[in-house]
Amino acid sequence: MSFSSNAKSELCRAEIGKRCCANAEAYGVLLYCNTFSQHGIKIVTEHGDFALRLPKLFQKAFGVTFDDAPSAPSDGGKFVLRIRDREKLARIFDAYGMREGGEVTLHLNRGVLEKPCCELSFIRGAFLAGGSVTDPEKRYYLELETTHMKVCAETFSLLLDLGFSPRDMQRGGDALIYFNQSDQVEDFLTAIGAPLSAMGLMEAKVEKEMRNAINRRVNCDDANATKTVDAAQQQLAAIRKLRESGVFESLPEQIKQTALLREQDDTAPLAEIAAMLGVSKSAINHRMRKIMELANR
Repeated sequence: MSFSSNAKSELCRAEIGKRCCANAEAYGVLLYCNTFSQHGIKIVTEHGDFALRLPKLFQKAFGVTFDDAPSAPSDGGKFVLRIRDREKLARIFDAYGMREGGEVTLHLNRGVLEKPCCELSFIRGAFLAGGSVTDPEKRYYLELETTHMKVCAETFSLLLDLGFSPRDMQRGGDALIYFNQSDQVEDFLTAIGAPLSAMGLMEAKVEKEMRNAINRRVNCDDANATKTVDAAQQQLAAIRKLRESGVFESLPEQIKQTALLREQDDTAPLAEIAAMLGVSKSAINHRMRKIMELANR
């Protein structure tokens, strides 16, 4: 299962509590589902746990059942739940202060969301019906998608009131609200009832940062090793030049010792040569600079 699917499964395991919160969650589902109109309700989902939660949710919120609520997905691998009965539709429309019959303009009636718990229940329903979250191993991204611009704008305002910092955009004919920072996604999932998924995102973030730190360290070590080898080759070339010019034997004994150790090991770092001679690294640096200067003359 994907990270998004696991997050929705966690949300579906949450108890359907008070009726007001069930009403609010169902409202989020309806405003973000496939069809919510005077002709009927149609909810299409690939998520089995969500499909099982919906009948319980609608029974708690409105005391109604779905006309179609398959226990197994169709050939396309999706569950399709429908309500066409006029009396059931009228009861649902009445719960949200909407007029059943005629054209319906969908929008968020904030009066239905009486308490903070109801507001978060609405967001949970919206995410279950129209949301997704990307695997944190790839990137940090969560979105809510709907074809209804007014619903998107009003949900955006609700999220601001709840203390979130969402962004919005349009993609084709759809309106999107999204978060693209890890801490924002974590806070969102925790608030709507998926703390385990939020924790999984945090753990993935820590692992990713550790891998990046290790890679940076390895790259740094590789770069330092390359510099050490390049410097050693320059030093060896200078020593050969001193030998060919007959100057080597007249060098001070300390510099000759340093040059001989460099010739014995052309990959040893200066700190290692310093340890062999029992002197400081700065002293070896000074001697190598002297060798280079003499060779350049």
